[in-house]
Amino acid sequence: MDVNAFDFDLPESLIAQTPLSNRTSSRLLTLDKSSGAIGHHSFEQLIDYLQAGDTLVLNDTRVIPARLFGVKADTGAQVELLLLKELGDDRWETLARPAKRLKRGAVIRFGESGQTASSAEPLLQAVVEEEGEMGARIVRFEYTGIFRELLDRLGTMPLPPYIKESLADRERYQTVYSRHPGSAAAPTAGLHFTPEYLEKIARIGVHIVTVTLHVGLGTFRPVSVDRIEEHTMHEEYYSVPAETAAALNAAKAEGRRVVAVGTTSARTLETVAGRFGDKPIEACDGWSGIFMYPGYTFQIVDALLTNFHLPKSTLVMLVSALAGTDRIKRAYQEAIERQYRFFSFGDAMFIY
Repeated sequence: MDVNAFDFDLPESLIAQTPLSNRTSSRLLTLDKSSGAIGHHSFEQLIDYLQAGDTLVLNDTRVIPARLFGVKADTGAQVELLLLKELGDDRWETLARPAKRLKRGAVIRFGESGQTASSAEPLLQAVVEEEGEMGARIVRFEYTGIFRELLDRLGTMPLPPYIKESLADRERYQTVYSRHPGSAAAPTAGLHFTPEYLEKIARIGVHIVTVTLHVGLGTFRPVSVDRIEEHTMHEEYYSVPAETAAALNAAKAEGRRVVAVGTTSARTLETVAGRFGDKPIEACDGWSGIFMYPGYTFQIVDALLTNFHLPKSTLVMLVSALAGTDRIKRAYQEAIERQYRFFSFGDAMFIY
């Protein structure tokens, strides 16, 4: 399957640069995956498309201030690291820029703003241990104190590169239900919810449960092959608690819908579907590298709330697998014509 089949022209003016003042004031495009019918609503009308007995699955990961700016210890050259995956023993998988300056053994120093290479002890430093492709680097951090506290002090929120505006409030790049730190990007479909709106949904009889998937390199790495079957997804850590496993088993046994909030929740659910097969789902954790594109048959996810995604991205391929490539193309074209806001801080789409 050709990657170009998932390309489309998007005016730059439709890329949302800032979040709306009210999380629930976004627009909502609905797509019936059976008939192809498209509707246009406000996000607060999502509740009209949910049913008593639905199981709504949220990803409760929390974004860490994963972007670090520092200097090379030997030259003072400025470099940037984006933390993607914690490997243990103070080692992290990262994306480096400019990567060509960071060979194995290079030392990067992080500290107060305006720091240059010097003999002074830095607050934090990283040593490059391995070099990967497309800017990937494995680094080992050296520091005194508590790493998470240093990261909170020195790091910045890792907004996607298409967002040029600064973010005044860090919490607007977090879901209101975020609990477990570890992501390098927000599960953005969840940004539309407020605690009050989730309570309203629960009152109509929707069961709300959580999974955790820490968003990593798979979000940032583009599809660089011509045939999508040749693309390999990067693995991301996931966890499914016992309460969620029980709710999913009951929903599938009773023929009730499972509604994933975001592609990260969908990937987690389909990963555990493959893990347990016909057996009941159990509390578990592990690494997900699932790649869903047209031809994939969903085992757990019946409906999906998501934002609008980048052209030729694995996420456009995922929603095309759920609703059909032609229907997604029509829906996206209609969203463009009607001036929907795209990407992380943009409007929402409900595929049911």
